[in-house]
Amino acid sequence: MEEKRTSVFENGLIWFGAAVSIAEILTGTYFAPLGFSKGLLAILIGHIIGCAMLFLAGLIGGKVSKSAMETAKMSFGSKGAMLFSLLNIIQLVGWTGIMIYDGALAVNGILDIGSWIWCVVIGALIILWILIGIRNLGKVNTAAMGALFVLTVILSFVIFGNGSALHTGGDGMTFGAAVELSVAMPLSWLPLISDYTREAKKPVKATAVSALTYGLVSCWMYMIGMGAAIFTGESDIARIMVKAGLGIAGLLTVIFSTVTTTFLDAYSAGISSESLSVKINGKWVAVAVTVIGTVGAIFLPLADITDFLYFIGSVFAPMIAIEIADFFILKQNTEASAFNMCNLMIWLVGFVVYRLLMQVDIVVGNTLPDMLITIALCAAVSKIKRKDRK
Repeated sequence: MEEKRTSVFENGLIWFGAAVSIAEILTGTYFAPLGFSKGLLAILIGHIIGCAMLFLAGLIGGKVSKSAMETAKMSFGSKGAMLFSLLNIIQLVGWTGIMIYDGALAVNGILDIGSWIWCVVIGALIILWILIGIRNLGKVNTAAMGALFVLTVILSFVIFGNGSALHTGGDGMTFGAAVELSVAMPLSWLPLISDYTREAKKPVKATAVSALTYGLVSCWMYMIGMGAAIFTGESDIARIMVKAGLGIAGLLTVIFSTVTTTFLDAYSAGISSESLSVKINGKWVAVAVTVIGTVGAIFLPLADITDFLYFIGSVFAPMIAIEIADFFILKQNTEASAFNMCNLMIWLVGFVVYRLLMQVDIVVGNTLPDMLITIALCAAVSKIKRKDRK
């Protein structure tokens, strides 16, 4: 087995970069109708739920030194897990396009030379990140993260320095729907985190730092978006940066936050593709995903991502619930079999339950109830199977 190399600090840096994202800031603007206090509570509750699941998902990969989609084989069989590899690649292509689209739109608001040109520039930088490789980014990533941290602090002061709410109340989502939208972002990383924790020297610490770093910074991004809409009456982050006189600094913030986040999506799409066949070169698949995402960002309307986030939740919440049940509770591994039809059927039930729960307003959202129902179903089926063997 290849020696594990990534430190706890490096894992923290990776997930700081994942959280600093225009998409997260834009999602935060949706919380403005709740008002700051209720909106902040929804953000915190959602991230506690989502990041707890993120920690458990990453810990599985860290303990067995396997990528996210390789760990899926432990619950769904070597062939059954291919379904999730394909779905994961599809969602990552989607994320790559969405991130490049959002980033290009924001950058073009600062320097108007055409969104499509910025799509190409951002896409090219992501490919450069992929070709450098996650283990060789080192100082480049540290410098980029340091700059992003400083600029995001400045942006926070600009937004919250106003101190008076210009927009609260009005028609908007319910509290439960807001919690679910807060869960959705960390949930979207569930099928990726093991791609990075699998190489950690200290898997438990690295996974804890990854989930905690992502959770805190993601909450911060949501708050920036919500604060922008409430305190400045402006949801266009590019305009806020221009008004604040950030100019080139703002432009670089948007570009590098987009690159560091989207790199993880494309990179993980490559890793997921390797679980389909040993002949596939993950690095070049990641490059291809970036190219497809760039083309999609140029030609497709990718402004509203809420339905996309809920689709991700309905697919991957029950998947990871089954993996958590198998690994931590039932202590079972069916990787040796081609298909674990029992778990695949439980996943289908979990998928349907999630879609049904979307019609019900639950104060904690629908991800947590869906995962608890799925885990309980796994335990019940396992108990029935043990009885049948006696």
